[in-house]
This record gives sequence, structure tokens and C-alpha cells, in this order.
Amino acid sequence: ILKTLNSWFWWENIWMPANVSWAHFVDRDGLVFPKPHQLYATIPYAFVLLIIRFFSERCIALPLAKALGIKNRRRVKPQPNPVLESYFRECTKHPSQSEIQGLAKKCNCTVHLVEKWFRRRRNLEIPTVLRKFQEAFWRFSFYLASSSAGLIFLYDKPWFYDIWQTWVGYPFQTLLPSQYWYYMAEISFYWSLLFTLGIDSKRKADFLAHVIHHMAAIVLMSSSWCGNYVRIGTLVIFVHDTADFWLEAAKMLHYAHWEKTCKTLFAIFAIVFFITRIILLPFWILRATLYQPTYYSTTPVIAYFFFNGQLLILQGLHLYWGYLIFKILRRFISVK
Repeated sequence: ILKTLNSWFWWENIWMPANVSWAHFVDRDGLVFPKPHQLYATIPYAFVLLIIRFFSERCIALPLAKALGIKNRRRVKPQPNPVLESYFRECTKHPSQSEIQGLAKKCNCTVHLVEKWFRRRRNLEIPTVLRKFQEAFWRFSFYLASSSAGLIFLYDKPWFYDIWQTWVGYPFQTLLPSQYWYYMAEISFYWSLLFTLGIDSKRKADFLAHVIHHMAAIVLMSSSWCGNYVRIGTLVIFVHDTADFWLEAAKMLHYAHWEKTCKTLFAIFAIVFFITRIILLPFWILRATLYQPTYYSTTPVIAYFFFNGQLLILQGLHLYWGYLIFKILRRFISVK
């Protein structure tokens, strides 16, 4: 069954134009092509990034946070109580008044003590400001490095200025070493974010959106790698990363209570976000992936629809986040 599913998944008609097979993508005459099995390397690379993150958060972010005056507030731990701890973990973190009364009788203590125990126990679940600062520092560092590397890799490429060049010679476009490492780093980074979802600070407003975003990003980059949509893929990555480090920098300064600078950086982030993800992505990138391929092939392959479907999902998330950003900007204007 697995062999059959594997043969169906890698059927040439899914990934390639007519009269093209996987045999055409054997490295030859100085041409190097992306190979699906190379994506397996992103998993160990993700753990390498986690190790780098561990040391950067402790050796750089922690001293920086202390220099900015960010300290951990001491939190009072509740008294050990196996009954209440079991109820907290297995039933609910916010018991009703009747449940609190029942637990008080079971533990032979007052209702007030039970309420105070749950309040202190819930406080332990809330990530500290220092922890949030460390996470924002790691994302800021990666997005800044990725954006800088993307600009270095792309500034001398013709498809950075002329989007039509992304399809010239397709699908026999050679893979550059810079494109390989750009893809490996990005996919590995999003794997590492998925691996740490359980321990990172949870965002109540858009936690599910972030999960969908990370999964869609991995699937999108992996599918574009397999179909050799690498040129357009690097442009998608670059457009996404250029706004993110501004947001993480604003978060870091917010945690340090540098509110004026934080608001300035957030305004810059909002401008860059709307330019890159609300204007450039749909009217430049999506135009190149939805419209331009029809000039090079009269019979779009299944990967064409799958690739564009993932881009449309991301664009939907961008519109949702754009709405949230607009609400924050409106508060900046209306509230002193």
C-alpha cells in the first residue's frame, strides 16, 4: 500500500509539465536540480537551530534583557496539594463556584484557600516577560539574518527585478548553492517552531493561525522545492521575512517599556507588512504564479493548483493579521 501511495504521489503528471520525467532532473553538464530526498535534512537542521536558539537566548538575550531592566517577577507557588493539582491538570483551570466548594470539602479547607490555590497555580502557567523577551529575540535574530541573506542572494538575480524571469527555462532551472541553503534554513526554522509550540508562549488571539501558518509554510516550501519552483519560492520567502523582524524588535522594546520606540517600530512594521503582504504578494507574486505560467504551458499540472492553493491560504492569513494590525493602529491614533 505504501509503495502504491508513493508511486501515486510522485507521479510525473502531478509535478511536471508534459513530456518531462524525473529522469530529466539528474545532475548533468554543470546543472544541479533540487531533489525531494534533500528535504529530509531539514529535520536535523531544525535541531541544530534549536541548539543555536538555546545558547543565543541564554548567552545574548538574557544579558541584553537585564541591561534593559527586564527582570523576572517572583511568583508565589501554591502549597503542594495532589487533589487540587490533579483537578487542575485533568479537569479545568477555572473551576466554578460549586466545584470549588466541592474541592474545599474534599481537601478539608476553606473555599478562600482553594480559590487562592487555583489563582496562584494559574499564574505559574503564564510565561514571564523575560521568557517572552528571549523568544522574541530569537525570532528577531533569525528573521533579520534571513532577510539580510535573502537580499544578498537575490539582489543580482534578474528575477528579483523582472518577475517573468522566474519562468524562463522552467523546469530545467539549475539550483544555486545560495538557494539550497536559503530553503534549508527556512524550512528548518519552521520545523523548530512547530517542535517548540508546547513550551513557547501561547498567543490566545492567533495561536491556531500560527499553527496553520507554520504548517502551510513548510508544505508550501517543500512542494515548491519538489516542483523546482525555487526562483519564485525564494521571492515568497524574502517578501515574508522582511516585515517580521520589525515586529519582533517592537515586542522586545515593549517588554522593556520603551513605549515610544516600540510604537515607532510597530508603525514601520505595519507599513512594511501592508506593502509586502497585502500589495506585493497578491499583485506581484500571485500574479506570477497564477497567470504567467499559462504562457509557458497550456496544460497546468496538479502541482500548479496545489502550490497556488497554499499561497492563497497564506494570503487569507495575511488579511486576518492585517485586520488585527489595523485595529492596533487605530488604538494608537484614538487612545493616548
